[in-house]
Amino acid sequence: MADTSFVPAASQSRKGKLALRWLLYILLGLFALFYLMPLFVMITTSLKSLDEIRTGDLIALPREVTFDAWRTAWSGACTGIQCEGVRPFFWNSILIAIPAVAISTLLGAMNGYVVAQWRFRGANIIFSLMLFGCFIPFQVVLLPMARILGMMGIAGTIPGLIFVHVIYGLGFTTLFFRNYYVSIPAELTKAAKVDGAGFFRIFWSIFLPLSLPIIVVTVIWQFTQIWNDFLFGVSFSQAGTQPVTVALNNIVNSTTGVKEYNVDMAAAIIAALPTLFVYVVAGKYFVRGLTAGSVKG
Repeated sequence: MADTSFVPAASQSRKGKLALRWLLYILLGLFALFYLMPLFVMITTSLKSLDEIRTGDLIALPREVTFDAWRTAWSGACTGIQCEGVRPFFWNSILIAIPAVAISTLLGAMNGYVVAQWRFRGANIIFSLMLFGCFIPFQVVLLPMARILGMMGIAGTIPGLIFVHVIYGLGFTTLFFRNYYVSIPAELTKAAKVDGAGFFRIFWSIFLPLSLPIIVVTVIWQFTQIWNDFLFGVSFSQAGTQPVTVALNNIVNSTTGVKEYNVDMAAAIIAALPTLFVYVVAGKYFVRGLTAGSVKG
C-alpha cells in the first residue's frame, strides 16, 4: 500500500511558495506605483488648466482634459518676452544626438576591435588611459574643451557639441566593444589573416556583423547620455544651438508672467519622450547586450 503521508506536506509547501510569490508581486507593484507616481502627476498636471491646478487636488485626474499646455510647450506662446517653445531646441538635440551617437559608436567599435584582437605594445596602457577618461568629471574638461572649440572655430555651434559628445563618449564606447570583442575567439582573426583579409576587411565582414547586441547597448547608452546632458549644452552652445534640456531649464525657471505649471510639465514630458521611447523599444536588447561577452570579458 502506497504511503501518502508526504502529500499534505508537499501541498503546504506549494501553498507557501505561492503565498511568497504573491507577496513579492504585491511588494513589486507597490514599489512600481511609488516610482511612477511623479510621472502620473506630471501627465495629469499637463492635461489640466491653470484654474484646476490651483483649486484641485495634485494627484486627482483632470476634470476636463485639455492639450493647450502641450501646444504651448511645443510651439510656444508670446507672453512677455517668452515666445519660443521647445520645438526648435528639440530638433537641435536630434541634430546633436544622432551624429554623435553614430560617430562615437563606430569609433568605439574600431578601438575595441584593435585593443581586443590586434595586440600591440602598449595596448593595455592606451586602454587604461581611455578608461580613466570615463571617470573624469564633466566640470574638469569645461575650460580646456572651450579653448579647443575656440581654436577649431566651432564654439557655440552644433558641430562643436557633436565633437564634445563624441570625445567624451569615446572611452565608454571603447570599453563596451572591447569587453565584447575579447569573447570572440582569436582564431577567427588568425584564420581571416591566413585567407588574406586585412584590418578593415576583418572588421567590416566579421566583427561588425557579430556586434549587434553591443551596438544596441552602446547606442542606448550614448543616446541617453547625450540627450539628457545639460552641462555641456549650456556651456558650449549659444542662442539658436541650445539643446532641449537647456530650453527646458529656461522655460521652468522663467519668472515672466504667471507660472504655468501645466506647460512646465508638458515640456518636461516632451523632452523625456525620446529616451523613454528608446528604452521601451530596445530595453530588452539593452539587458541582453550587457550580458553578452561577460563570460570572458
